[in-house]
Amino acid sequence: MRAGSRAVRDSGPPPGSGGSGGSHVLVLNATYEPIHVCGVRRATVLLLKDKAEVIETGQGELRAERTSLPRPAVIRLSTYAPVPRHGRRRLTRRAVFARDDWTCQYCGSRSDLTVDHVIPRSKGGSSEWENIVACCSTCNRRKADRLPHQARMFPRHSPRPPHPSVFIQVACPRIPDSWQAWLPQAA
Repeated sequence: MRAGSRAVRDSGPPPGSGGSGGSHVLVLNATYEPIHVCGVRRATVLLLKDKAEVIETGQGELRAERTSLPRPAVIRLSTYAPVPRHGRRRLTRRAVFARDDWTCQYCGSRSDLTVDHVIPRSKGGSSEWENIVACCSTCNRRKADRLPHQARMFPRHSPRPPHPSVFIQVACPRIPDSWQAWLPQAA
């Protein structure tokens, strides 16, 4: 990363030290809505280009030859960035697990998770948020390619697109304390 022609160095806590600095920065939209997690380097570039402002600082500072900046923990974009809403977010296994609280939606187990199509693809089911749930391997084998009523297995919660904060949790599983005030509780 460059500030002018001089490299900027991170003097924050060492990785894994448990400090609140971390290598992740929470990005808020201009409306203070959490929209993304990025690295300290990307956050610093946004700050140096005046595309964002620091809202919360972490431990340590970023240093260059003639300047130093507080290490960002939470930044806010200067202009509003359009964000894809619920249904248009990318569906990933980790996001499905986070949405379902890392719990099998059939038996409640928290181990050996996989994903299950509630309506199997072989029966015309889609690969969308509304048809995929977290499921342990045992339940997935038991249900096989049957419909819920055929297997007598129904998800505990009706699958739906996740709250946007789920994607923050997927990007950074250990949420720093400085982010808590900016993250709404998942619905």
